[in-house]
Amino acid sequence: MANRTVIIAGATGLVGREILRGLLADPAIDHVHVLGRRAPPVVSPKLTAHVVDFAALPSLPSADELYLALGTTIKTAGSQAAFRAIDHDANLAIAKAALASGTRRVGLVSAMGADATSRIFYSRVQGELANDRPALPCAGLVIARPSLLVGARAELGQPSRPGEDWGARLSRLLGVLIPPNYKPIKAADVAAALLAAVPSATGTMVLLSGAMRR
Repeated sequence: MANRTVIIAGATGLVGREILRGLLADPAIDHVHVLGRRAPPVVSPKLTAHVVDFAALPSLPSADELYLALGTTIKTAGSQAAFRAIDHDANLAIAKAALASGTRRVGLVSAMGADATSRIFYSRVQGELANDRPALPCAGLVIARPSLLVGARAELGQPSRPGEDWGARLSRLLGVLIPPNYKPIKAADVAAALLAAVPSATGTMVLLSGAMRR
C-alpha cells in the first residue's frame, strides 16, 4: 500500500520513537504528521511536526493511519488525574480528531493486563481507553499489549524503571520457564508488529508480546 499519509502521537517515547523510525524508512509512506508537546529530534522531508495542546486539539490532516503511542507513569505525571489526562484523555481526543478527519485505521500502544474492570489503576485506565474508542468509522484497530518494555530510556531522557530492569533480569535467568506473553519485549518489536498489522487491519486485533516478539 503505497503513497500513504500517517499521523503519530507520542513519537518521542520508547515505542513511538521506533514507530517513527519505521515510518520514515518506509518508501510507501509519503508523509508523517507528528503530534506532540514538543517536536521530535528528527529531520526528514517526510515529516511535519505539530506542537499541540492535547486538551485543545486543532483539526487534524487527513491520513490513512494513526499510531497512538502516548503514555507516561503516575510518578512522572505527578498524580492519577494527570496520568489519566495523558494515557486516556489525550489518546482518545486524538483518535476522535483523526477519525473525524478521515483516518481509517488506528494502532494503539496499550499494556498487558489492560482491563476496564481491573482494581489496578494503570490497567483500568488502559482498558477504559480501548473501550472508549470513539464510535466513528474505523476500518481497523490494532491494540498492542506488550509486557515489560525493553529499550534505551536514557537516550530519551527518561528515568529507568526498576520493574522493567528486574523483569529483564528475571527473564534472562528463567528463560523458557516464562510464558512468551510475559517475557520482556523490545520496544522495536512492538513498533514493527504495529507497522506490519495496521495498514491492512480490519475489525479489532489485539497483539500480545508472544506474537510481537521477533
